[in-house]
Amino acid sequence: MEQTGTNSNLYDVVVVGGGMVGAATAIGLAQLGLQVVVVEAFAPQAYDSEQALDLRVSAISAASEALLERLGALSGLDDVRKVAYKGLETWELEGCITQFHSDQIGCSHLGHIVENRLIQLALWGRMQQLDNITLLCPAKIATLTRANEQDCIYVTLDNQERLSTRLLIGADGANSMVRQWANIGISGWDYAQSAMLINIETACAEQDVTWQQFTPSGPRSLLPLPGNNASLVWYDDATKIAQLTQLNNKALQAQIDQHFPSRLDREFKVINKASFKLTRRHAQTYYRDNLVILGDAAHTINPLAGQGVNLGFKDVDALVNTIAKHLEDGNGWWKTAVLAEYQKARYRDNQLMMSTMDLFYASFSNDILPLKLLRNGALKLANIDTPIKKQVLKYAMGF
Repeated sequence: MEQTGTNSNLYDVVVVGGGMVGAATAIGLAQLGLQVVVVEAFAPQAYDSEQALDLRVSAISAASEALLERLGALSGLDDVRKVAYKGLETWELEGCITQFHSDQIGCSHLGHIVENRLIQLALWGRMQQLDNITLLCPAKIATLTRANEQDCIYVTLDNQERLSTRLLIGADGANSMVRQWANIGISGWDYAQSAMLINIETACAEQDVTWQQFTPSGPRSLLPLPGNNASLVWYDDATKIAQLTQLNNKALQAQIDQHFPSRLDREFKVINKASFKLTRRHAQTYYRDNLVILGDAAHTINPLAGQGVNLGFKDVDALVNTIAKHLEDGNGWWKTAVLAEYQKARYRDNQLMMSTMDLFYASFSNDILPLKLLRNGALKLANIDTPIKKQVLKYAMGF
């Protein structure tokens, strides 16, 4: 799918990156009447129900679903495979479990687990319906040049096509070229652990609870997938994960059987696997003149709670709402003061979620007995049905 813009046009917005967050941003701003260009190197593979399930999936919260609905993209997921999850459960020692369920707050579900590619495809389908979005794919950025006298940024593509824009948006991932070009620094570190994603075929029917057990070497998690399938996430020392990656599926199955909790149905078969390093990155600012970053370009988080893309969608919502407030005020919706409002709406919330995940990571990585007893007592206490528990559940849903 490819459309072309003209070299002479000054576009309102150029979005670099057509993934889930970039595509959602483009749609949200186009719905405000802005002229938007999306630059993306790779188109997602078309959907076929006979395809094997992708390894990259996201637990889309109810708040993210509400955003997709407002963007007109949620219906694009109606006829693709997905699974609603109703429960979240976490524990370390048996008998000290925290359980959240949608019934506790009168909701039908907490969210859906969907392959990232299918979410992207739904958003791309919606972009095709909007005349004021120009999608350039395949395309890459060759150079970026600031033109202060014209209050814009020039974007030169790898085919030498030249665009100019009032607002350049970096939604181009953790290694964002836009962020680097803008000389926006990042703080963060690499965790000592890596994670392995493992798709399995299960004997039991489709599940509706996602669970996670903490162990001294790292969490063991399950995400339900459509039908008799599930996604396992194995966190461990980077060396251990590298060793597991070298195993064939049968040998890996034996290791899972040995290291995962008894709750996992033992009649399963490994279908596919991949691994990645755990990193924490947070940009020192989300904006420069005529430029803003969001999603993984602005922050990457420990995936313990599966909040990565949901934080990105919150960024989208905040940016669109902030710009919408300033469209008619005559001072320039793309100006630095407006972009500072977006940062104010998102920076602390992202920092809080990242710090909370770090606290969990540090606490449960420590096997000192008094601390172990304390945190398990806290998990058991947290399972008591109180107004605070309901508020935590609503926060997990993105509200």
